[in-house]
Amino acid sequence: MSQLLSEIIGQVRADYLSLMAQKDGQFPYTSAEKLCNERLYLDADQLAMIVEQDPTLLAARGGNLIAHEQERENPSVGMIISANIAAAMMEGLIETALEQGWLALDENDHLMVDTQELQLPEPPAVLVDYSDSETARINITSRGASSLSQIMAHAESAFVDQLSESQQDAYPLALQTASEYSVFSPEDIAPLVAENPLLLGLRADGLVDEELFDGDAPAGLIISAHLTQMIMNQLLELAVEQGAIGIDSSGNPLTSDGSQGPIVH
Repeated sequence: MSQLLSEIIGQVRADYLSLMAQKDGQFPYTSAEKLCNERLYLDADQLAMIVEQDPTLLAARGGNLIAHEQERENPSVGMIISANIAAAMMEGLIETALEQGWLALDENDHLMVDTQELQLPEPPAVLVDYSDSETARINITSRGASSLSQIMAHAESAFVDQLSESQQDAYPLALQTASEYSVFSPEDIAPLVAENPLLLGLRADGLVDEELFDGDAPAGLIISAHLTQMIMNQLLELAVEQGAIGIDSSGNPLTSDGSQGPIVH
């Protein structure tokens, strides 16, 4: 687990114990839910640091964890990861409440919550804006080439070299090259997220095969799909510049099969 996330979780657990002591053990479920919502839906920069330390978080899926209606159908990568962190913390706090005797299980091991607590208003669903990042602003204005720009430069160089030998196959060559230079493993994606936390704001947006993942793609694969699309678009622009691919009346590259771009399977 990420050291930073471990520290945050430890503090949330300590605060839960303190809060429950103040309340004499009342409302253990809603108190846990409130703390998780307030403390574990992290901003882009903080979440990016955690992902860098623990790339396995990029395997998280939204499942039925996304409470906010606006996010549920097409959640951002950051929302998927944060919702999973919050859900895991909620389970931990419930276990703590059971150990302390604030909550109990019935004969079927179902959690029993006091009627008075059930009548309390539900906390509002959390919505986080991942379109703002101080880290991204600093890194974008730095002089050095970003890791992503280096990946794209290598892809462009390889594509141009091969294109000079087989211009008639420009589109499939672009697909092949984009796939070869795309980043798919969590360990390779995490540094890109750390460098540009705005990647946490990406959504599936139809770029991931919904049938394969039942409309619930892993967070990291959503980022991979967008990176593949970015590389593909750049390669097609190069192909147009080289005269290997024409453009339609709207200025879009003409491809042999009419595809708009790769779908990640």
